[in-house]
Amino acid sequence: MTNNNEILQKAANEARGLAIDAINACSSGHLGLPLGCAEIGAVLFGEILKIDPKNPSWLNRDKFVLSAGHGSMFLYSWLHISGYELSVEDIKNFRQKGSKTPGHPEFGETVGVEATSGPLGQGVANAVGMAISEKMAAATFNTPDFKVFDHKIWCLAGDGCMQEGISAEAAAIAGVQKLGNLVLMYDSNDVTLDAMADKTMAEDTAMRFESYGWEVSKCDGHDIDAIRRALTAARDSQSDKPKLVIFKTTIAKGIPEVENSAKGHGEGGAKFADAARKGLGLPEQKFFVSDATYKFFDEAAKRRAEARKQWQESFVEWQRENPDLADKLDKCLNKKTNRPSAEELLKLVPEFPAEDKSATRASGGKAMNDLAKALPYMTTGAADLYGSTKNYLKDMGDFSPENRAGRNIWFGIREHAMGAISNGIAYCGIFEPSCATFLTFAGYMLGSIRVSALSRLPMQYVFTHDSIGVGMDGPTHQPVEMVSILRCIPRLDVIRPADSEECAAAWVAAISRNDGPTALILSRQNLPLQTSIPAQTKRLGTLKGAYVAKKEKGDLKKIIIATGSELQWAMKAGVAEDGTRVVSMPSMEIFERQSDAYKNEVLPASCKNRIAIEAGISQPWYKYAAKVVGTDDFGFSADAPYLFEAFGISEKPLLG
Repeated sequence: MTNNNEILQKAANEARGLAIDAINACSSGHLGLPLGCAEIGAVLFGEILKIDPKNPSWLNRDKFVLSAGHGSMFLYSWLHISGYELSVEDIKNFRQKGSKTPGHPEFGETVGVEATSGPLGQGVANAVGMAISEKMAAATFNTPDFKVFDHKIWCLAGDGCMQEGISAEAAAIAGVQKLGNLVLMYDSNDVTLDAMADKTMAEDTAMRFESYGWEVSKCDGHDIDAIRRALTAARDSQSDKPKLVIFKTTIAKGIPEVENSAKGHGEGGAKFADAARKGLGLPEQKFFVSDATYKFFDEAAKRRAEARKQWQESFVEWQRENPDLADKLDKCLNKKTNRPSAEELLKLVPEFPAEDKSATRASGGKAMNDLAKALPYMTTGAADLYGSTKNYLKDMGDFSPENRAGRNIWFGIREHAMGAISNGIAYCGIFEPSCATFLTFAGYMLGSIRVSALSRLPMQYVFTHDSIGVGMDGPTHQPVEMVSILRCIPRLDVIRPADSEECAAAWVAAISRNDGPTALILSRQNLPLQTSIPAQTKRLGTLKGAYVAKKEKGDLKKIIIATGSELQWAMKAGVAEDGTRVVSMPSMEIFERQSDAYKNEVLPASCKNRIAIEAGISQPWYKYAAKVVGTDDFGFSADAPYLFEAFGISEKPLLG
């Protein structure tokens, strides 16, 4: 072996030791992948990745995603060894309260973690989104004289990731889009949590990915020379095909008692820790990394820092010579801390004419197009439903191998991957994605929505066809339960606007938010503009989550709370009765963030006679009202007016 090979093998065994010690210390975790992929990690972090650990947010860095997030100690070990701000003490606190090394990698919690992973397959789709973002950014900002963006996306996945349907969805999109900047490394150890993988896997993975349009190679995952050749070839390839490198590995390698078995997946091998450490040539000292290993990776870090410095010098020159592009990039990069205010964004969307009767899916499409003209970071996509969801960005092109600058992404009928790919775009921090489908199919993408909320990703989900108002498509397409489900996800704002003006403000609220995702719940059916409420009242009120839509005549006797299409009936009932206040509440989440004074101003605690109306599950509304008019069962096929009447969604139950 060359000297490099020797030190890389030494580093691999020391990374194994860190994983064994950390998992043994807390009696929890997954040994299999960190031990089985140690040589891959040594080559990847030691020689291949274009990174600068001392400047972890470098714009043109390679991005590594651990899709098999249960193997988190693989990532933490290599982040520590390669020089990221992750200490031995952090490793010792693996899975402990407040540590930088949580059980599964979490974006924003640990320097060097590019994506939250754990739900298997999410990382594969995230990596596809990152590859799209890099291609889009390169087409938007690169010039003949300088490549601002020319980095690779690397993803490590296991058998479990490959079994998840989301990986198949994402891989198919990557093939169609010819994402040659994406490298997927498959840790093929033939073991899952419960059993050997052959109980549930019989396909030829190489052939499957080749059929998607990928370039596939196979490699011994413990042979450092072979790993180097495979990863170098993937890195340097000029092919426009995404790359899959299948590494045959031994799960839990280094602990003979559990190697190549389901027992090697979890912490079961920890009881053999002392013997394993000895077999790996490690000293008795726990959490040991040799000076030689640190020195090798320190020297590698210095070379990488010099490469980043050279890029930075050229980048400064690019900024000087391309002021318009530099300004556009600055707007994209600084949107988290310096994005336009909601009040500024509202001015970009003209008020709707009094005669407007648009479905909120249509007025939402107009509002987002108005905003996108001024905001270069807005992108969107749909699950084969642009014609129905109305979220297509006009005159902004389709993202494709022929047009990498297009801002409309065609996902096909792949809702779950659409959500996770959009998350990947958001993780990169350059573009801000939205994606759209029918609300009833939000259930297919809940895993991705949940992770986006956990990661506080600023992005928008556009869900149309929001209730029994879908009509004749029947109960399979009438999402009576889905708004309530979405409201249960922490950090997700759910906004269901009542007309075009509220819809414009809903989009502004979503775009002006920098600390999490927003779900916009939009109608299929046309909705009358509530002209008795001034447009600015609706817009500013929507930004606060709720507002007084109609003030009571005389003493306050009753409050009717409504959202979405049901506001029209609440307004009719409010007009019919003195002493009745009507409150429009498009977003519970936003309303709850307002001051106690404002909340009491809108919903005075002194008035207990409250009734809420929404064409969906009634349960969430009991927080605000003693009586709720809702739809607590599935609908049926009929036209929308008949359905609303059949379920009692009208002004009648609001009276008296």
